[in-house]
Amino acid sequence: METQGLRSQTDVRDLPSRIRGGLTIELIRLDLENQTSGRADTCVARLTGKLSLETVHDFLCMVRSEPASYLVLDMRGVSFLDSAGVGALVSLFISRRRVAKGLALAALAQQGIAVLQVSGLIRLLPLYASVDLAIRQFRI
Repeated sequence: METQGLRSQTDVRDLPSRIRGGLTIELIRLDLENQTSGRADTCVARLTGKLSLETVHDFLCMVRSEPASYLVLDMRGVSFLDSAGVGALVSLFISRRRVAKGLALAALAQQGIAVLQVSGLIRLLPLYASVDLAIRQFRI
């Protein structure tokens, strides 16, 4: 009996989890949704999911080309932040600063704040309690 031509038509990327060999593999996602800020020179992007080693490449590809003068990342939907995610945020901050553009983080969860504190980067990255505070600070 030949089974060479049989293939699953299921795309693993479209499934929330996949069972292989008895193990459940959770797919790690980070979604980014642009929101209106009320200002033409300001972009607010809401992140939902995990900003981690598995998602930083796509994250940077999505946000590096943002032309707005000021980018506010609404982090309230970020459930997990690891050192790779912090590295991506620092890389984005530095690349935007080189071209005279701003970046701010807003509404970061306690776990993310703790990661920034441990790394000592909480002093480098502009962090605000809310998106509104971040936008107001930019107007000053």
